[in-house]
Amino acid sequence: MANFSKSNAPRFSVDVYQNEYLPEGGREVNAIVTVTATGGGTIGGAVTAPHRYAPHAPGGGPAAAVAVMVDCSGSMDHPPAKMRGARDATAAAVDTLRDGVRFCVIGGTHVAKEVYPGGGRLAVADATTREQAKLALRRLTAGGGTAIGTWLRLADRLLASADVEIRHGILLTDGRNEHESPEDLRATLDACAGRFTCDARGVGTDWEVKEVTAVASALLGTADIVADPAGLAADFARMMETAMGKEVADVALRLWTPAGSTVKFVKQVAPTVEELTGRRTEATARAGDYPTGSWGDESRDYHVCVDVPPAGLGQEMLAARVSLVVPRPDGTARPLGAQGLVRAVWTDDLAASTSLNAQVAHYTGQAELARAVQEGLELRKAGDRDGATARLGRAVQLAGSSGNADTAKLLAKVVDVVDAAAGTVRLKAKVEEADEMTLETRSTKTVRVKK
Repeated sequence: MANFSKSNAPRFSVDVYQNEYLPEGGREVNAIVTVTATGGGTIGGAVTAPHRYAPHAPGGGPAAAVAVMVDCSGSMDHPPAKMRGARDATAAAVDTLRDGVRFCVIGGTHVAKEVYPGGGRLAVADATTREQAKLALRRLTAGGGTAIGTWLRLADRLLASADVEIRHGILLTDGRNEHESPEDLRATLDACAGRFTCDARGVGTDWEVKEVTAVASALLGTADIVADPAGLAADFARMMETAMGKEVADVALRLWTPAGSTVKFVKQVAPTVEELTGRRTEATARAGDYPTGSWGDESRDYHVCVDVPPAGLGQEMLAARVSLVVPRPDGTARPLGAQGLVRAVWTDDLAASTSLNAQVAHYTGQAELARAVQEGLELRKAGDRDGATARLGRAVQLAGSSGNADTAKLLAKVVDVVDAAAGTVRLKAKVEEADEMTLETRSTKTVRVKK
């Protein structure tokens, strides 16, 4: 494991798990790449010694800026508990800010408004500004429509005004994005990608899962449902604590491949499934960067698949070199001092060449599980009961065989499980909307393989 030079920053390591053996003529090389950051003063996103902080005490960590975007559309008053929950949640997030962090609160309707501090600027967190922000939250009222892209663009402008290392957003909505086109939202997400990360939450059951998950996916954050507004404050506090634990921003997974080789795909597979293939930016003639966002003390897994030119029996080659960098605006990059090698060896040993690596097999199944859940729910909504039963049955089978107990429990609220091992299920006659939305929102969450 190589150290990253910045004091108190995490040290990154890369571990590669694969079966490097290919049969004669074989071309496809698969590997699971585990990236781990340790020693940055956080564990799983929560600040630990020597940077443990009380909500109102100075804390360590890099310079950071946070924008909290609160839905203030008319539907937030139906029931009024949603607006009260949003105020309490934002106050809890503000209380969790580390001293010295720049921050703002944005009220979102069909337009975006600065709630605090105003004037196109960011406040600096301390005891005084936290209290001022919470006073400003009391004036939040519900009224108007929903145009999430306007909220994100205002957050981007405000966050960009700060000379900081970490820029992060938290977005809460309770409704569908009805006051701007899907194309406008997509253009906003494309414009904001790589500029700040963002966690997105849907409260209640009147919002669109695909819109909320699209925000989190594009901006490399998390997405979730908070069906009961009473749970918002605890969720916002956890999100802000995790954001305060980030130490290094804009980390990219750099993948070098030799001449004649092609990257078929790169995807994050733990803690969630996230497709990264289409987000590649070229670094050199044979290397590309895949964005991973901000890091504290944590570990993530990536599935890398490379197509290599076939070679003769007994030959071996370096199929890919994986490293971690922080790209700079001038086109150069700061290496983070860790790398892993993906190999290919051609053999006539049938047992060796047909053995599937346990990590690769596990995460291939987890990715299929996510697809099966999403496809099954889509078919259910479309009225295709047979198709939905088949896909959700396959999801139950995969959840059981991979040990994904959380997804199995969520599936059991949508289908009656007859035989989990065989994937035999019956669609429930009545499903709570919150249960279906929770399953869809959390469908990409995975469990890690036992190494």
